[in-house]
Amino acid sequence: MTGELDGDAASADAAERAHAIFDPIAAEYLERPEVDIGPMFGSEGLRVRGKVFAFVGYKGALVVKVPEPRADAIEAAGDGERMQMRGRTMREWVVIGPDRADRWAPLTADAFAYLDEITP
Repeated sequence: MTGELDGDAASADAAERAHAIFDPIAAEYLERPEVDIGPMFGSEGLRVRGKVFAFVGYKGALVVKVPEPRADAIEAAGDGERMQMRGRTMREWVVIGPDRADRWAPLTADAFAYLDEITP
C-alpha cells in the first residue's frame, strides 16, 4: 500500500511540474477562436473545434497528435515516442517527456496546425 501512495505522490508531482510547463503554452491557444479544453484519455486537453490536439498525460508528459510522418520524425530525432494504448501503438499520438520540455511549444504548434487543418 505504501508503494502505491508513493507512486501516486510521484505521479502528482510529475503532473504538477508538467502543468507548470504546459499551462502557459495552453493559455496562448485558449485565446484563439474555436479552441477550448475538453476531456481526453482521463485528462483535459486542448481542442480545436472539439478535437483534442495536445494534453498532459498521467505521467507528466506532453501528448500531441501529429501526422504519422511527423510522428516518425519526432521518434527518429529522439524527441518522443509513440503513445501506447492497451498494448496498441497509436500512429499519430506522440509522448514527449519533461526532459524535452524545450520541444513542447513547437510540437504543440505542430499538433494545432494539423488538427486545425483536418477538423471541419
